[in-house]
Amino acid sequence: MTESREGLLAASFVSLADTLVVGYDVVDLMQTLVDTCATVLHAAAVGLLLADENGVLEVMASTSERSRLLEILQLRAGLGPCVECYLTGKVVEVPDIREIRPDWFAFRDGALDLGFLSVHAVPLRLRGFTMGALNLFSDATGELNETDAAAAQALADMATIGIVHERALRQSEDTREQLQRALDSRVVIEQAKGVVSHVKHVEMNEAFALIRNYARNARRPLSEVAADIVNRTLTL
Repeated sequence: MTESREGLLAASFVSLADTLVVGYDVVDLMQTLVDTCATVLHAAAVGLLLADENGVLEVMASTSERSRLLEILQLRAGLGPCVECYLTGKVVEVPDIREIRPDWFAFRDGALDLGFLSVHAVPLRLRGFTMGALNLFSDATGELNETDAAAAQALADMATIGIVHERALRQSEDTREQLQRALDSRVVIEQAKGVVSHVKHVEMNEAFALIRNYARNARRPLSEVAADIVNRTLTL
C-alpha cells in the first residue's frame, strides 16, 4: 500500500509538472492540486486560499462545496486555522476541531455542521512572502503523520512554483498581479457554475465537472470557457 501510494504521489508530481508550460491555466493547476491532495492524502476535502494584491484572502480552489463554504466562513470571520496559517506563514494543525481555541468557535461550529473533525493548514510561501494556504479537512480526528505532512508541504510548494512560473512567463507583471488575475478568473468560474447548475438542474460540483471536462476536451483555458458560459456564447 505504501509503495502504491508513493507511486501515486510521484505520478501526481509528474502530472502537475506537465501543466507548467506556456499558456497553462493557473486556476486549473490549482484545482488539479487540491484534487491530488484529496486523493493522495485521503482528505475528506481540500481547499486553497490565495491573497489578492491587497492581502485579502479568497477561495481559489476546493474539492467540494463543503470545503468552499467552510473557507468562506473563515474569511468572513477573519479567524480560523487556515487564516492563521496565512498570517503567520506557519503550519497550523487542529487534530480535534471540537477542542479548538475560543476565538475560533465560529469556525468550529461551521466545521462540525459540515462533518469535519480536524484540519491541517500548510502555507504557500516563497522567501518569507506567504501568498496563501493549502487546507486539508478530515472527517476523523488526529494529526497527519510525518510522511503525509511532508507530502502536503511539497504539494503546497508545487502550487507556489506554479504561481511563480506564471510570473516568469509574464515579466511585465508582478506576483500580486498574477494572483489578482487568477482570483478574478475564479469569480467568473463560480458564476459559470451557477449558470450550468441552473440550466442543467445539477449540483454545483457536477456543474464544475462539466465545465472542466469541456475545457480539457476542447483544449481551452478553464477561465475562457467559463467566461463564454457567463456571456451566453457557449451552452454545455
